[in-house]
Amino acid sequence: MKTNYHTHTTRCMHAVGSDEEYVLSAIKGGFQILGFSDHTPWKYHTSYVADMRMLPEELPEYIESLQYLREKYRDQIDIKIGLECEYFPEYIPWLKEQIKKYQLNYILFGNHHFHTDEKFPYFGHHTDNRDMLDLYEESAIEGMESGLYNCLAHPDLFMRSYPKFDHHCATISRHICRTAARLNIPLEYNIGYVAYNEEHGLNTYPCPNFWHIAANEGCTAIIGMDAHNNNDLEVPIYYERALQELKELKIKTTDTLKMMY
Repeated sequence: MKTNYHTHTTRCMHAVGSDEEYVLSAIKGGFQILGFSDHTPWKYHTSYVADMRMLPEELPEYIESLQYLREKYRDQIDIKIGLECEYFPEYIPWLKEQIKKYQLNYILFGNHHFHTDEKFPYFGHHTDNRDMLDLYEESAIEGMESGLYNCLAHPDLFMRSYPKFDHHCATISRHICRTAARLNIPLEYNIGYVAYNEEHGLNTYPCPNFWHIAANEGCTAIIGMDAHNNNDLEVPIYYERALQELKELKIKTTDTLKMMY
């Protein structure tokens, strides 16, 4: 079954395409399940306003739009409604309230910042030393241990800025993978950055070294498109390549996530 649980919307301010265009592109691309997981809003205790996520007051309309599309296209595709969320301990109670209020199907764990983005930089741009790697590991493991998340998105995100996969990378990767395997939390084989990597001659993620460790530690992988453009869902090459790469890794795979509601 062809599925994708990592889909963004224009509300995050760095994606293009209407909600309905994503649905139509997913149908055209042969997906049976399309999960929307736009960047969660956070109800900050400060005046901070993030530039890469929706505002709290936009959440109801996000849910309503997707519920409408889920019903409209119910005979053509199964639409799931979720969010991509960090592990921000101070704000988790608010998030749990939203999950219950809107009966969200699932939550992706996007480990982008350590405990808050109000004052902590983005791991994807600033993990260029061992201290940041250690914080990435700590946040990833704390979040998974919380029991809140259905999947760890782009677990190798740190390779977007870390110079070269070294012994320290291997150590934190092993710890993250062992925790995911023990808790039976799938790791996302994120292919949202592959086209950019190829265009610019980069090697970020998926990181082969990380995924060899994941396979050896008994982890389960699920492919995630991380779609920020509806047209991403119509291009089969990267999805098909990911299937082959996972097969060669001999890693356990799944095409479905456990739902909360």
